[in-house]
Order: sequence, then structure tokens, then C-alpha cells
Amino acid sequence: MPIISISLNDEILAELDKLQSSMGFSGRSEAIRAGIRSFVSDEKQKNQLTGNLNAILLVVHNDEFDAVVTGIKQNFEDLITTHLHSKIEGEKCMELFLLKGNAEQVSSITRDFQINKKMDTIKLVTL
Repeated sequence: MPIISISLNDEILAELDKLQSSMGFSGRSEAIRAGIRSFVSDEKQKNQLTGNLNAILLVVHNDEFDAVVTGIKQNFEDLITTHLHSKIEGEKCMELFLLKGNAEQVSSITRDFQINKKMDTIKLVTL
């Protein structure tokens, strides 16, 4: 089995250790492999989307990155039917986007948030 090396900040490492313990993984590597499998599965599902659809996109970030969210949002105004912004805890904000449009656009907005390192959580649910 090939071995890869990754760097994690202290916050992510602490979260990984909590998951390892609470979910019963035997080690960090097992927990990371489970996370990668989940990510790959989500991406496969997203890449198989076709036609017009309705979806919910959830994004969590620090409030200092509101302008980044606005920049991405402006590129997809024709796709977004509803946008809710809420302060959820401390400096954390939650953005909830209701989307209606073709699968390619839904995948594009999701990918734009996913590749932005300033976002904490991105979750797409198709309806």
C-alpha cells in the first residue's frame, strides 16, 4: 500500500482525534481513509447528476470571509432561488442556498466553494 504524507493544522488534528475516538477507528489513518472514501463517493454522485434539478447547498465559514461568499454567489445568481445567511456561533456563519438549474451549474457552484480554503464546511443535497 502506498504511503502519503499530509500536513494538518492543530484544529483539524484535534477534530480528527475526536472522530477517531468517538467512531472507534483504530488509528488516524483509518479515519482519514474513511473520510476520503466518503469524499470520493460524494464526488461520484455529484458527477453523475444530469438535467435540471433542485438542490440545497450548505456552506459554513468565518464571518470575515463574507466577501468571498458574495463573490462566488454573484457568479451564480441565476441558479440561486433563495439565500439565507445566519450567524451560528461566535464568528461562524452559515449560508444556505436553494438552487434550481442544470446539474452542471449546481456542480460548479459547489466546486467553487469546495476549492476555497476559507470555507469550513460544504454540503450539497440534491432533491
